[in-house]
Amino acid sequence: MSFILIVDERILTAIFFFLGLVIGSFLNVCIYRLPRNESVVITPSHCPACGSRIGARDLFPLLSYIRLKGRCRACGKAISPQYPLIELLTGLLFAAAYAHTGLTALLLKQLFLIAVLIVVSLIDLKYLIIPDRVIVFSLVMGILLNLIARDLSLLSAILGFSATAAFLLVPALIYRGGMGGGDIKLAAVIGFFLGWPNGLLAVFLGCLLGAVTGLTLVLTGLKGRKDAIPFGPYLALGTLPAMFFGDKLLAWYLGFF
Repeated sequence: MSFILIVDERILTAIFFFLGLVIGSFLNVCIYRLPRNESVVITPSHCPACGSRIGARDLFPLLSYIRLKGRCRACGKAISPQYPLIELLTGLLFAAAYAHTGLTALLLKQLFLIAVLIVVSLIDLKYLIIPDRVIVFSLVMGILLNLIARDLSLLSAILGFSATAAFLLVPALIYRGGMGGGDIKLAAVIGFFLGWPNGLLAVFLGCLLGAVTGLTLVLTGLKGRKDAIPFGPYLALGTLPAMFFGDKLLAWYLGFF
């Protein structure tokens, strides 16, 4: 009986990994098109270099990249390794979310947030922007998913939303140009999804990671003191441990007092 359960868990984990690969392929479309204000649904998939439509046989996530040796079938131009890496990352995170949370309503909420964080992080890294329509869509979905998952009270979600936004808004008002409006909005979304106090923990961890990385880049001369550094990826990195282990991390920290 236990062997059957173990096998079932492995199969389900593999299913969520492959689901992540498929979703990761769509996230690549979002990352490429959203900053260009292109439709992510209507326009067929095409090569960024030559514009040729990608056939169905070349749409298999990760496998198509390997089979085509990282090149477009039509023009032969190299395809960015970003595409398979995003697919693989999404697959691994989806599998990890299932392994941690199990087949629950909360899992659906976590998978959506993971997808949003991947899209926002890559767009911020490449273009130093966080599109407002991603934020608005995420908040709308957050309301629906909070109702489905029922892991947070309305008060917890509102407190998480307000506290995380205020945490970044205050320094942004004091130090003009130091923190972008998109970062504040993203923090608010994270707070709404994770609630109080895990949302604030996520933003705090993101700030800590961002500060350490930024200081390292400046000290090594890779970045100047006034160079812009995308903060969205650090918020995303801070969100993952807060989402999966927030209660344990807070209990560990409070244990010192």
